[in-house]
Amino acid sequence: MTGTDGTAAGILVLAGTPIGDIADAPPRLAAELAGADVIAAEDTRRLRRLTQGLDVQPTGRVVSYFEGNESARTPELVEALVGGARVLLVTDAGMPSVSDPGYRLVAAAVEKDIKVTAVPGPSAVLTALALSGLPVDRFCFEGFLPRKAGERLSRLREVGDERRTLVFFEAPHRLDDTLAAMAEVFGAERRAAVCRELTKTYEEVKRGPLGELAVWAAEGVRGEITVVVEGAPEKTEVLDAGELVRRVRVREEAGERRKEAIAAVAADAGVPKREVFDAVVAAKNAERAAP
Repeated sequence: MTGTDGTAAGILVLAGTPIGDIADAPPRLAAELAGADVIAAEDTRRLRRLTQGLDVQPTGRVVSYFEGNESARTPELVEALVGGARVLLVTDAGMPSVSDPGYRLVAAAVEKDIKVTAVPGPSAVLTALALSGLPVDRFCFEGFLPRKAGERLSRLREVGDERRTLVFFEAPHRLDDTLAAMAEVFGAERRAAVCRELTKTYEEVKRGPLGELAVWAAEGVRGEITVVVEGAPEKTEVLDAGELVRRVRVREEAGERRKEAIAAVAADAGVPKREVFDAVVAAKNAERAAP
């Protein structure tokens, strides 16, 4: 494979970095940091601390690559790759592209038929799953939830009947609100685990029902947070149309908008939203037609 100027095309290396303990750095990381032509780092100051901790002196050019400049800098890095450069992408912690910068660059490199490889490293997602005590045979990663309360509730309702174990990232100052919202949507008794400061000095894994965890978090929690939530139980209760309508009305009387009430009832009952919507419409039509 050759670049546009006839030289051999480069390679993009995605490098996993420690999520806490620098001793967890994969052995290949030091070699890649020392040999890369270009190092694209989410935070160049953290990169400096990482290289000092690993006793590595990079010889390549170091550029910043974070959410704010990702779109603008990607073409520059692709140009370097096409010209034959070995570009190393590192984020603050964990694997690039996983709730971190990287996806745009990978997609652009693939489009140019540039080789992309990885230096596997620590992952907060897998570490939290393993420590949670919850089923890990099937899981889905949801990343960060929306910051606004209404949007957060909507997103949680979308996965309300998900049977697989759920993994989320969350900021410490929003953790109590998020856990309270999860308890509301998933049920206060749904099992979960809050994993904070993984592999660091003050590592803690708090396990329990969502309702209890929400009360605990209200006192204030610090550090980097990963939340693991048990998947939804298999639905065994079969609700008729009348009961579905009654549950929607209860939620509406409590101040919830109809659309949100329908979504919540559908998630609780394990049925499609359309089924609940049709039941509500049919009930309204029957009321209008009644003498």
